Amino acid sequence: MDMKKTIFLMVSLLGITLSGVSQGSQTTEYDIVIYGGTSAGVAAAIQSSRMGKSVLLIEPYQRIGGLTTGGLGQTDIGNKAAIGGIAREFYQKIREYYDDPSNWKWQQQKDYMDGGQTRTEEGEEAMWTFEPSAALQVYKDMLASEQVKLIYGQRLNRENGVVKNGTSIRQIEMVSGETYAGKMFIDATYEGDLMAAAGVSYTLGREPNEQYGETLNGVQANKISLSLLKNVSINGQNHNFVAGVDPYVKKGDPSSGVLPYINTEGPGIDGSGDHKIQAYCFRMCLTDHPDNRIPFEKPANYDERNYELLLRNYEAGETQIPWINSAMPNRKTDTNNRHGFSTDFIGQNYDYPEASYEERERITEAHRNYQKGLMWTLAYHPRIPEMVRNEVSRWGTAKDEFAREDGWQQQLYIREARRLVSDYVMTQHHCEGLEVAEDPIGLGAYGMDSHHIQRYIDANGYVQNEGNVQSKVAGPYPVSYRSIIPKKAECSNLLVPVCLSASHIAFGSIRMEPVFMVLGQSAATAAALSIDKKVALQDLPYKSLREILLKDQQRLAPAN
Repeated sequence: MDMKKTIFLMVSLLGITLSGVSQGSQTTEYDIVIYGGTSAGVAAAIQSSRMGKSVLLIEPYQRIGGLTTGGLGQTDIGNKAAIGGIAREFYQKIREYYDDPSNWKWQQQKDYMDGGQTRTEEGEEAMWTFEPSAALQVYKDMLASEQVKLIYGQRLNRENGVVKNGTSIRQIEMVSGETYAGKMFIDATYEGDLMAAAGVSYTLGREPNEQYGETLNGVQANKISLSLLKNVSINGQNHNFVAGVDPYVKKGDPSSGVLPYINTEGPGIDGSGDHKIQAYCFRMCLTDHPDNRIPFEKPANYDERNYELLLRNYEAGETQIPWINSAMPNRKTDTNNRHGFSTDFIGQNYDYPEASYEERERITEAHRNYQKGLMWTLAYHPRIPEMVRNEVSRWGTAKDEFAREDGWQQQLYIREARRLVSDYVMTQHHCEGLEVAEDPIGLGAYGMDSHHIQRYIDANGYVQNEGNVQSKVAGPYPVSYRSIIPKKAECSNLLVPVCLSASHIAFGSIRMEPVFMVLGQSAATAAALSIDKKVALQDLPYKSLREILLKDQQRLAPAN
């Protein structure tokens, strides 16, 4: 341990207020330190300010808002009535943004019609589809109205950057050497980096079904009779190859080797657990406006073998374009994965959650290059059906959205990474209403949703995707306060509203951006109240928390 940390621990043990030194400057102590400028982090910062607390929001990179400002403009929500508080305020402000005619540059407002699961009805106060730049501007405006210290480009020292006094985090150190002290800390990252560095229990991948008595967790390789699983779509029922796609370099010849990104060890036993995670992608913001469009480019390292399965899938009978191309304002889109070979880079993200920052950058760039090559192939490769080429080639990335010259964003869609393991774990039973949390801090409402996790060769010698589950929930259900706080013996002043304590399949329902905002606000409320009452987060009376949450328009129970 270096001298700076030794001095800090001595001061902490003596009960003296910290004002230590970092690279020759004073370390300021905040009431609440939030690491991660995601949608949850922004909501937490706003709520911390509104509760009169000094608050520091640390964004490790250069853009706040996470996926909400990174391309996910087609809000995944399930039930709008489940969303209240700052989250609903955000969507109301999106509506106000688009009520201003000056924000319609590439399209007249009257010509835009949103659609899909979050269609905005006539006269509705909120709007649920938007451009990344619109979300970014709304977040910046909301933060500008609050007393929030926002710092960009500071990444946590994940090796030894968390200094604790017993079970309480006292300060965190960045890779740069900068240090920040706080009374309460909130990990609002998609990866759970602060949580992991603080030494609390967490998990990765899929639990076996038997662990929590679930049916939709673990490996889901075999087709299951839908008469037995109402409202469930598993494996071959959705987002898979058409029948008979050959996985070998030379068709029919296993000795020739397999095509890229196929697991040759088999999928595993149905219902068994593993450490694999659902696929990532970029939620592309595309446009067909010729003055704002950057045509799809062929990557310098393009290798046709990486897309041979796509080409064979069409040759085997696929007829559809493998995307969900949802309309956003100003002739832009939120474009997502669909069908058997699409924007999800299946199986190529397993190392991401625990990887170093440098390795994460390589994984992110590999995803970007894969997706660039995919879009070029769909738009221009002669083995792609002409109808598909004609439609895809009309589109390109938007010049006016992201800082990169190629129009691609930095934010990768981290659908799942680490997950906290606390005294209370949200499971399939909560999503189905069979178990109800008694200490709600918000509502989940989206179906239990997992994208594919691996690609393998089935018993017939053909390629299949595995891991997709889509199962409806009966309605909005409560998310427990205990699921966002670690075990008391591990950490008493840390909240984790994103990488919360949930099984893989339950997390697949909770992991939606509006819910993250809701949980971020509730986390900040709990942090502020715990400071006022001078208690550990685990000792905060729920009645006190509930009272403030309701006052601040959080929705804690389904509407009658």
